[in-house]
Amino acid sequence: MANAWIGLGSNLENPSKQVSDAFLELAKLPKTQLLKASKLWKSKPLGPQDQPDFINAVAEISTELEPLALLHSLQAIEALHQRKREQHWGPRTLDLDILLYDEQVLNSEKLTLPHPGIAERAFVLCPLAELNENLYLPNLGSVKQLIQQLGQTACSEVLPLEAKACTSF
Repeated sequence: MANAWIGLGSNLENPSKQVSDAFLELAKLPKTQLLKASKLWKSKPLGPQDQPDFINAVAEISTELEPLALLHSLQAIEALHQRKREQHWGPRTLDLDILLYDEQVLNSEKLTLPHPGIAERAFVLCPLAELNENLYLPNLGSVKQLIQQLGQTACSEVLPLEAKACTSF
Protein backbone atom coordinates (compact mmCIF):
# COMPACT_ATOMS: atom_id res chain seq x y z
CA MET A 1 0.00 0.00 0.00
CA ALA A 2 1.17 3.49 -0.84
CA ASN A 3 -0.01 6.79 0.57
CA ALA A 4 -0.97 9.41 -1.96
CA TRP A 5 -2.24 12.95 -1.61
CA ILE A 6 -4.84 14.15 -4.09
CA GLY A 7 -5.59 17.80 -4.84
CA LEU A 8 -9.26 18.56 -5.58
CA GLY A 9 -10.57 21.74 -7.19
CA SER A 10 -13.74 23.07 -8.78
CA ASN A 11 -15.20 26.42 -9.79
CA LEU A 12 -18.29 25.40 -11.79
CA GLU A 13 -21.71 23.92 -11.07
CA ASN A 14 -21.78 24.09 -7.26
CA PRO A 15 -18.05 23.70 -6.57
CA SER A 16 -18.43 22.75 -2.89
CA LYS A 17 -20.72 19.87 -3.84
CA GLN A 18 -18.42 18.81 -6.69
CA VAL A 19 -15.47 18.53 -4.29
CA SER A 20 -17.51 16.91 -1.51
CA ASP A 21 -18.89 14.32 -3.94
CA ALA A 22 -15.36 13.65 -5.22
CA PHE A 23 -14.20 12.82 -1.66
CA LEU A 24 -16.90 10.14 -1.53
CA GLU A 25 -15.90 8.85 -4.97
CA LEU A 26 -12.24 8.64 -3.91
CA ALA A 27 -13.34 6.49 -0.97
CA LYS A 28 -14.96 4.06 -3.43
CA LEU A 29 -11.90 3.55 -5.66
CA PRO A 30 -10.80 -0.09 -5.86
CA LYS A 31 -7.92 -1.14 -3.59
CA THR A 32 -8.03 2.33 -2.02
CA GLN A 33 -8.97 3.80 1.33
CA LEU A 34 -9.65 7.46 2.03
CA LEU A 35 -7.64 8.30 5.16
CA LYS A 36 -8.13 12.06 5.61
CA ALA A 37 -9.93 14.94 3.94
CA SER A 38 -9.11 18.61 4.42
CA LYS A 39 -11.62 21.38 4.85
CA LEU A 40 -12.75 23.14 1.70
CA TRP A 41 -10.70 26.22 0.85
CA LYS A 42 -11.65 29.13 -1.40
CA SER A 43 -9.05 30.65 -3.72
CA LYS A 44 -8.68 32.95 -6.68
CA PRO A 45 -8.11 31.23 -10.03
CA LEU A 46 -4.48 30.55 -10.96
CA GLY A 47 -4.99 31.32 -14.65
CA PRO A 48 -7.43 33.68 -16.33
CA GLN A 49 -9.13 35.88 -13.73
CA ASP A 50 -12.43 36.14 -15.66
CA GLN A 51 -13.78 32.99 -14.00
CA PRO A 52 -15.29 32.15 -10.60
CA ASP A 53 -13.18 31.51 -7.52
CA PHE A 54 -12.17 27.91 -6.85
CA ILE A 55 -13.01 25.57 -4.04
CA ASN A 56 -9.94 23.44 -3.24
CA ALA A 57 -9.17 20.58 -0.87
CA VAL A 58 -6.71 17.75 -0.37
CA ALA A 59 -7.35 14.08 0.38
CA GLU A 60 -4.90 11.55 1.75
CA ILE A 61 -5.49 8.03 0.52
CA SER A 62 -3.88 4.64 0.94
CA THR A 63 -3.89 2.68 -2.29
CA GLU A 64 -2.61 -0.43 -4.01
CA LEU A 65 -3.05 1.30 -7.37
CA GLU A 66 0.18 2.22 -9.13
CA PRO A 67 0.55 5.95 -9.96
CA LEU A 68 -0.62 5.70 -13.60
CA ALA A 69 -3.57 3.46 -12.67
CA LEU A 70 -4.50 5.97 -9.96
CA LEU A 71 -4.25 8.81 -12.49
CA HIS A 72 -6.57 6.91 -14.84
CA SER A 73 -9.07 6.38 -11.99
CA LEU A 74 -8.98 10.09 -11.11
CA GLN A 75 -9.61 11.05 -14.73
CA ALA A 76 -12.61 8.69 -14.76
CA ILE A 77 -14.03 10.54 -11.73
CA GLU A 78 -13.44 13.86 -13.52
CA ALA A 79 -15.34 12.49 -16.53
CA LEU A 80 -18.29 11.59 -14.27
CA HIS A 81 -18.35 15.27 -13.32
CA GLN A 82 -18.40 16.32 -17.00
CA ARG A 83 -14.86 17.73 -16.87
CA LYS A 84 -13.96 19.51 -20.12
CA ARG A 85 -10.38 20.44 -20.99
CA GLU A 86 -10.99 23.47 -23.19
CA GLN A 87 -8.66 26.08 -21.70
CA HIS A 88 -5.40 25.69 -19.78
CA TRP A 89 -6.07 26.84 -16.21
CA GLY A 90 -9.64 27.56 -17.24
CA PRO A 91 -12.86 26.89 -15.36
CA ARG A 92 -13.73 23.28 -14.54
CA THR A 93 -16.33 21.20 -12.80
CA LEU A 94 -13.68 19.05 -11.15
CA ASP A 95 -9.90 18.80 -11.20
CA LEU A 96 -8.16 15.90 -9.44
CA ASP A 97 -4.37 15.87 -9.28
CA ILE A 98 -1.94 13.42 -7.71
CA LEU A 99 0.17 15.78 -5.61
CA LEU A 100 2.40 13.17 -4.05
CA TYR A 101 2.67 9.38 -4.15
CA ASP A 102 4.69 8.26 -1.14
CA GLU A 103 8.11 9.83 -1.72
CA GLN A 104 8.21 8.78 -5.35
CA VAL A 105 9.79 11.08 -7.92
CA LEU A 106 8.48 10.57 -11.44
CA ASN A 107 8.79 12.59 -14.60
CA SER A 108 6.97 10.96 -17.49
CA GLU A 109 4.89 12.23 -20.38
CA LYS A 110 1.67 11.47 -18.48
CA LEU A 111 2.58 12.16 -14.86
CA THR A 112 5.07 14.21 -12.85
CA LEU A 113 5.54 13.59 -9.11
CA PRO A 114 5.56 15.56 -6.94
CA HIS A 115 3.02 17.59 -8.86
CA PRO A 116 4.72 20.47 -10.73
CA GLY A 117 4.14 23.86 -9.19
CA ILE A 118 3.05 22.46 -5.84
CA ALA A 119 5.70 24.50 -3.99
CA GLU A 120 4.21 27.80 -5.22
CA ARG A 121 0.50 27.05 -4.71
CA ALA A 122 -0.97 28.10 -1.38
CA PHE A 123 -4.33 26.64 -2.43
CA VAL A 124 -2.63 23.22 -2.38
CA LEU A 125 -0.12 23.67 0.46
CA CYS A 126 -2.57 25.10 3.02
CA PRO A 127 -5.06 22.21 2.89
CA LEU A 128 -2.10 19.82 2.69
CA ALA A 129 -0.68 21.38 5.87
CA GLU A 130 -4.04 20.86 7.54
CA LEU A 131 -3.53 17.11 7.00
CA ASN A 132 0.23 16.98 7.75
CA GLU A 133 2.39 20.10 7.87
CA ASN A 134 5.53 17.99 8.36
CA LEU A 135 4.92 15.93 5.22
CA TYR A 136 8.11 15.83 3.15
CA LEU A 137 7.93 16.48 -0.59
CA PRO A 138 10.92 14.93 -2.36
CA ASN A 139 13.46 17.50 -3.58
CA LEU A 140 11.30 20.32 -2.17
CA GLY A 141 11.16 20.11 1.65
CA SER A 142 8.33 19.90 4.15
CA VAL A 143 4.92 21.43 3.56
CA LYS A 144 5.54 23.74 6.53
CA GLN A 145 8.85 24.95 5.03
CA LEU A 146 7.24 25.56 1.64
CA ILE A 147 4.46 27.65 3.18
CA GLN A 148 7.06 29.68 5.09
CA GLN A 149 8.88 30.32 1.81
CA LEU A 150 5.65 31.68 0.30
CA GLY A 151 5.41 34.18 3.16
CA GLN A 152 3.30 34.78 6.24
CA THR A 153 0.22 35.73 4.26
CA ALA A 154 0.20 32.66 2.01
CA CYS A 155 -2.61 30.85 3.80
CA SER A 156 -4.58 34.04 4.43
CA GLU A 157 -4.94 34.42 0.66
CA VAL A 158 -6.90 31.17 0.55
CA LEU A 159 -9.74 30.91 3.00
CA PRO A 160 -10.98 27.73 4.67
CA LEU A 161 -14.74 27.36 4.61
CA GLU A 162 -16.39 26.64 7.94
CA ALA A 163 -17.64 23.13 7.37
CA LYS A 164 -15.59 20.08 6.53
CA ALA A 165 -16.44 18.50 3.22
CA CYS A 166 -17.32 15.19 4.86
CA THR A 167 -17.02 14.23 8.49
CA SER A 168 -16.67 10.47 8.10
CA PHE A 169 -15.99 7.97 5.37
